[in-house]
Amino acid sequence: MSVFKNILITGASSGIGAALALRYANEGAAYLFLCGRNKDRLENVAEKCRYRGAIVETKVLDVTDQESMKQWIAQCDEKAPLNLVFANAGVSTGEETACNIYNTFSTNIFGVLNTITPAIDIFEKRRDGIKKAIVITASIAGYHGLPACPSYSATKACVKAYGEALRERLKKDGIQVSVVCPGFVRSRITDKNTCPMPFFMEADKAAAIIARRVEKNVGLIVFPWPMRLAVYLLSVLPNCISGLIYGKLPHKV
Repeated sequence: MSVFKNILITGASSGIGAALALRYANEGAAYLFLCGRNKDRLENVAEKCRYRGAIVETKVLDVTDQESMKQWIAQCDEKAPLNLVFANAGVSTGEETACNIYNTFSTNIFGVLNTITPAIDIFEKRRDGIKKAIVITASIAGYHGLPACPSYSATKACVKAYGEALRERLKKDGIQVSVVCPGFVRSRITDKNTCPMPFFMEADKAAAIIARRVEKNVGLIVFPWPMRLAVYLLSVLPNCISGLIYGKLPHKV
């Protein structure tokens, strides 16, 4: 059973977000607050969680809307004091057009900020001794700029670095911060991929890994380990060498 009982998850209508909601419902969550942009998919996830005994409230919401996010998170906390917040919503870029690039940066960076900033403010003001945690979904792609997905990898590098810094900054306030960097996990993003996806993982398995490590207060949750090793090595190689390697890898089409 999880120590976290009142949980908020963005991007909960599919992929890792949906799998996390189901995982915590199975582990005895009292309240689940779920948001996403597709009402039908979101309600489908909510019904499955309710069947498992959780009280679930859903909200169709765009995480780039700062004021709406702030109001929603405050309302959720009033109904049931939050102790675990997942900034999970994100998008892939697809074709690197100006419109898609701006949308990727807006969702993957400001969507995260719009989730965790009001949550941190609430946590800092509440001194109830209950364990509190923020979890940011980044990506293994955030370890090094990838020519196959420059905008996506840049946004994930940003939130990875921010989350790692926040972990140390908020430790004194008793607020746990974890950053999740998964490899290829089944989602609406990977469903569109045409490139090879080594060590592909189902979302429920990824959610199990994340939940266990958040429970143990692991700061950087990266999986699968062979991909972590590969991207780490690429990140420390001289650019002239990593560039040669990237040049031989297949790109998305």
